[in-house]
Amino acid sequence: MSSDQHSWQADKGAITDVAGIEVGHFTDARRPTGCTVIITRDGAVAGVDVRGAAPGTRETDLLHPSNLVDRIHAILLAGGSAWGLDAASGVMQWLEEHNIGLQVGFGLVPIVPAAVLFDLPVGDASIRPDAKAGYAACAAASLDAPAQGNVGAGAGALVGKLFGLQRAMRGGIGTASITAHGITVGALIACNAVGDVIDPATGQVLAGARTPDGVSLLNSREAILTDAVPQSLLAGTNTTIGVIATDAILTKAQAHRLAQVAHDGLARSINPVHTLIDGDTLFALGTGKAGKAADMLVLCTLAAEVTARAVVQAIRAAKGITIGATTWPAACDLMRPATP
Repeated sequence: MSSDQHSWQADKGAITDVAGIEVGHFTDARRPTGCTVIITRDGAVAGVDVRGAAPGTRETDLLHPSNLVDRIHAILLAGGSAWGLDAASGVMQWLEEHNIGLQVGFGLVPIVPAAVLFDLPVGDASIRPDAKAGYAACAAASLDAPAQGNVGAGAGALVGKLFGLQRAMRGGIGTASITAHGITVGALIACNAVGDVIDPATGQVLAGARTPDGVSLLNSREAILTDAVPQSLLAGTNTTIGVIATDAILTKAQAHRLAQVAHDGLARSINPVHTLIDGDTLFALGTGKAGKAADMLVLCTLAAEVTARAVVQAIRAAKGITIGATTWPAACDLMRPATP
């Protein structure tokens, strides 16, 4: 492998490298679940693209380029399946208390789109993010690089469930950024995919479905191509959600396009992706803090690249966990050298 293939890992960056972006996590101590908030105090032009067939979302229709509202104030990513959407109410409360929102003449209305992932199998499913969790994530938000791995929306994430939940591995949340051509693009991705996670630089499967003995990776794509039959899984129990942000000036139509193209990064790093049983959803934000527009070809190239990197970072930062009789290892567990 060439040194160029590793060079980006030395300076992976974070979405908070984008001016105008703050991130906060809330991780529930009672079981692995939580939520993550991305705050834009001055508002940001936003777009969204939903590719999975089983999404759990809120306030996505208003982001279409033909609709009225053109700036949002925060985005929530949460575990807890559809229950987790309740955490957005806490985000709205915190934003209102800090005088952040759309002025409507009778007060401020914070605009908070949201997306959730399904982490109910990991621990007590009756525990899920609520309004207090969303509020706590906002209170924890800062300009610092956010923690990665099994925190916030990635606390209960799993990947590689095509051949049974018991053969899955830990997913998580990851971030990355790239600065080029005078602009910065960053991504924050919570990966709970049904498929395997691939390192695009090497083609290596980092995490995913394991062999029946559980000690090594199966490679789901190759298994399916050689007639292995995936298990029947409940729709909506898998999802990769995230936010791509830039300091470039964007129109609403450009933000919509950026969200669309960022899914190319998921396609490079997850296989299979955008399935009938995933709810893959990506948001795009433009803070305009760089004070200039960017060439869309360049911007879209950076968005896809940084999305793939953030997926890889999520998996590299994950930690294994045992709940009851089930152990879900992380990529770092299977990559350890054998003991002599």
